[in-house]
Amino acid sequence: MNGPLVGVCIHLLCARYPFRGGKRQLTLTHCVPCRLTGILRRKGSEGTERPLRARVAEIVFGHESWAGKAFDVVLILAILASVAVIMLETVGAVQAAFGPALRVAEWFFTILFTIESGVRLWCAPRPLRYARSFFGVVDLVSILPTYLSLFLYGTQALLTVRALRLLRIFRVLKLGEYTSEASQLGQALSGIRQKITVFLAVVVTLVLVLGSLMYLVEGPHNGFTSIPRGVYWAIVTLTTVGYGDITPHTVGGQFLASIVMILGYGIIAVPTGIVTVELGRSSAAAAAVRSRECRRCGLTGHERDARYCKQCGEKLG
Repeated sequence: MNGPLVGVCIHLLCARYPFRGGKRQLTLTHCVPCRLTGILRRKGSEGTERPLRARVAEIVFGHESWAGKAFDVVLILAILASVAVIMLETVGAVQAAFGPALRVAEWFFTILFTIESGVRLWCAPRPLRYARSFFGVVDLVSILPTYLSLFLYGTQALLTVRALRLLRIFRVLKLGEYTSEASQLGQALSGIRQKITVFLAVVVTLVLVLGSLMYLVEGPHNGFTSIPRGVYWAIVTLTTVGYGDITPHTVGGQFLASIVMILGYGIIAVPTGIVTVELGRSSAAAAAVRSRECRRCGLTGHERDARYCKQCGEKLG
C-alpha cells in the first residue's frame, strides 16, 4: 500500500482475517469496511482528494464527521415534522383550517425524502443491496403512499411509516449500549421461541375450549350469540383486561369466569419466567465474552471460540 488506511475498523479487519501464529501482509483486498457504504478511505502520501461519491457517502452514511452528524440530525427533524403533518391532517378542525398548507408540506417532505433516497442509492457501493436492506425498504415505503394518493384515495395515511426512519437515531446519538442490549434481548427471545410457541398454542387451545363452554353455559339470550363471541370473552378475561361489554349472568357462567380469571394470573407469570431465565443466561454468556482479555494489548470482548487477539494477534489464554 502507498499510504495508510483511514476509517477502516481494524477489529473487523482482524476478525475477518485472523492471525495464525505470525503477522500477515495486508493489502487493500483484505480491508473490511466499518460502514455500510463499503468505501475505503485511502490517503496517499500526496494527500490525493477523494472522489465526490466517497465524500457524499461519508456524510450520508457516516456519523463521525461534523457534516455527517448534522445531516442525520436535520433528517430526523424532517422526519418528525413530516409525521406531525400527517397526524394533523387527520384532525378535522386542523384539516379545515390549514388543509392546503398541510398538503403542500406533505409534498415538500415527500420530494425531500425522494431526493435523499436517490442520493443514498447513488453513493452506495451496492445500490441493489442497500435497496433490499431494512432502511432501503423503509425509505421506499415512506414516500410511496404520497405518489399512490394521486391514484388511490386515503393511502397518504400510511405515511406514518416514516416514523420507522427514526431508528437512525440509535446511530446518530451513538447509543451503542442500547443497541447491544437490544441484540441480547433478541438472542434471548430467539433461544426461547420454541417454548413461547408451545405456550401460545396452549393459550389458543384454552381460549377456544373456554369460549365454547361459555357459549354452552350462557347461551345467546345472555349475549353469547356464537362461539367466536365466547372466544372473544375468554381472551378478554384470560388476559385480565375485562372490558365488561359482555358478562355471564348464570351461576355456572360466573363460576367458569372465576376459574378463567385465576388462570389469567397464572398464565401471565409463565412467559415472564421463561424470558427472565433466558435473559440471565444471555447476560452471563455476554459477561464471559467481555471478560476475555488479551495479555499483550488489554483488548476485551473476544468471542468465546477465538484463539488469537483480533487487535494484535497475540494468542489468547
